[in-house]
Amino acid sequence: MTESYADRESTAGDVSRETRGAPTTPDSVDVSRETAATDHAYDTPIAREAAQAVHVLNVRQEQWPKPLHPRILTVANQKGGVGKTTSTVNIAAALALHGLRVLVIDLDPQGNASTALGIEHGVGTPSVYDVLLGGRPLREVTSQAEFTPLLSCVPATLDLAGADIELTSQVAREYRLQRAVNEYLEEIAGNPETVPPDYILIDCPPSLGLLTLNALVAAREVLIPIQCEYYALEGLAQLLNTVELVKSHLNPQLAVSTVLLTMYDSRTKLADQVAAEVRDHFGNLVLTPVIPRNVRVSEAPGFGQTVMTYDAGSRGAIGYLQAAHEIAVNGNRQEH
Repeated sequence: MTESYADRESTAGDVSRETRGAPTTPDSVDVSRETAATDHAYDTPIAREAAQAVHVLNVRQEQWPKPLHPRILTVANQKGGVGKTTSTVNIAAALALHGLRVLVIDLDPQGNASTALGIEHGVGTPSVYDVLLGGRPLREVTSQAEFTPLLSCVPATLDLAGADIELTSQVAREYRLQRAVNEYLEEIAGNPETVPPDYILIDCPPSLGLLTLNALVAAREVLIPIQCEYYALEGLAQLLNTVELVKSHLNPQLAVSTVLLTMYDSRTKLADQVAAEVRDHFGNLVLTPVIPRNVRVSEAPGFGQTVMTYDAGSRGAIGYLQAAHEIAVNGNRQEH
């Protein structure tokens, strides 16, 4: 694929139902009146949004590069409200819509990732709690998302709310999730009729307790969402310190590989200042696309959907599409 999604964004425009952007079709030169009229018919907000939706939903069945080995990313930030769950489910959906197998592990007791993916997670539902404290295999508690067979989720239930306390007295408490993930991948590798996931995304609670610690030990990469608001970098030192401690003592493969700027409001100077500060601090770990503030992103979970399927032409969907594409491409480059 020679044309990046960032390039398409520049031609497809930056629109949603609430905003106006640039036309999706380039200005034509030396065209007949009939052709000009036809082009003009597509130069409308509805037509532009429809064109964007075609890219997001991958109607043309484009295939993003597959990693050589399953990539396991923990989405973490102990600060609440920065877009951890939203980023997890939308990046997962974008990857799956472009031919990549994705498993989402919902490790947040609120179960918001499960909700957004339309996965049942009521009391009594087999969940990640049974994996961590009951030793149940991951495959037994995994459910498939309705909108694509390539996306599955291990749900979280309210039982997980007390897991931090219950894990305290358990043997090898930090390695529970890592062991479950490794057994899951080994089981799939040993069965020629099954295909391993290309990506495993772990959604963490807004804390640095034992649940997040399990996620960091189980993963090889950390994705940190940072909102473009005041105090954005506050508390990040503690998270980075925790990552280094885990790397030193529990999981030497762990590394911060990705930083994603969320809740970007182009109307404010503050957003630009925060974005510049984050890029100065983290360098090329920061993804080029930013996730704009967009009401469609907030509305989607209420309908049991990600924004990718709820409003594929929205600015939020385009932002997550570009971010997921860069994650896929960058990971492929690193492996080669």
